[in-house]
Amino acid sequence: MRMRLMLGTLMAGAVLLMAAAPAEAQCEPDGEVQFICGPASPEDLAPVAQSPWVIVSSMIDGGDLHLADTRDMTTTVLFSPATGAAEHDMETYGDCPGPVTSDFRPHGLYLRHSDGVDHTLLVVGHGAREAIEVFDVDMRSGSPELTWVGCAVAPEGIGLNSVVALPEGGFASTSPAAGNIWEWRPDAGWSLVPGSTDIGPNGLEISRDGQWFYVGGYGDMSLIRLSRGRLPVVKEGVEVGFHIDNVRWGANEMLLAAGHIGPTRESIRTCLRGEDDCEGIASHVAEVDPAQMTQRRVVDYPHNDLLLLGTVAIQVGDEIWVGQVAEGTRIARFPAPGN
Repeated sequence: MRMRLMLGTLMAGAVLLMAAAPAEAQCEPDGEVQFICGPASPEDLAPVAQSPWVIVSSMIDGGDLHLADTRDMTTTVLFSPATGAAEHDMETYGDCPGPVTSDFRPHGLYLRHSDGVDHTLLVVGHGAREAIEVFDVDMRSGSPELTWVGCAVAPEGIGLNSVVALPEGGFASTSPAAGNIWEWRPDAGWSLVPGSTDIGPNGLEISRDGQWFYVGGYGDMSLIRLSRGRLPVVKEGVEVGFHIDNVRWGANEMLLAAGHIGPTRESIRTCLRGEDDCEGIASHVAEVDPAQMTQRRVVDYPHNDLLLLGTVAIQVGDEIWVGQVAEGTRIARFPAPGN
């Protein structure tokens, strides 16, 4: 059963059609690195398969979801909680108190693709509540249209970061503050993932068959492969030399681990808070072979006003797109290896 709640439908349509900001016309390249100007702190990116669209999260000023167009490199607002459509799936998300209508602060993203035109978007929200917010993604018009359908509120004291869908239903999310990973299922709620304690998880990806988590170990600067549903738990890692923020599937069954490094952990925190000039900070992306657990560096970019603190990397055609935080207003576009 779904309880339908339409929140400012006419305004939502206007927002979806809103033109990209003129500032994008002045989004000049830095050598071979190009940029898309638009959302502030574009922390995570989720490409929509078989389409020109990339969904972008922005936590600034309450936060919205944005949409980047890979054809003309513009961005528009995709979903704002005050005006977005909602249709509460009470059967699946009956414990959810209802849609967030302000202070959304979207963070980690994961798009579960279906074989048809309706996909599911999972969003880590930090604002009015700490939760995984769930959206239907309707592609019948050719561009994404979002409807909020439910949520899973995090256990008390558990701050979430990255999220992935599980093949059998439900999802998993990292908790850097607690130092572990949690799974959620409609029939069972939240449960701790065995073997995930004290690995310092930040980014998260999952194997196609659901048997492995690929975890961005922020503290030890490693990509960790963690078995799922197996005892004893199997765990191994490969060092990348920087703090991994997010992990995404790239081309040729490779993983893209993105993040940053600085002189000290405190220097990164002060840069994030805007308290200094971020001297010595750099953003990096490593391509990791999950079968061999080997890695090679594919992006090295010293901090400047264009890219402050890199957080995520995705493959878009012959480019690698890198998101950022610290109130940066650009998505960086690097040539992919071999291009």
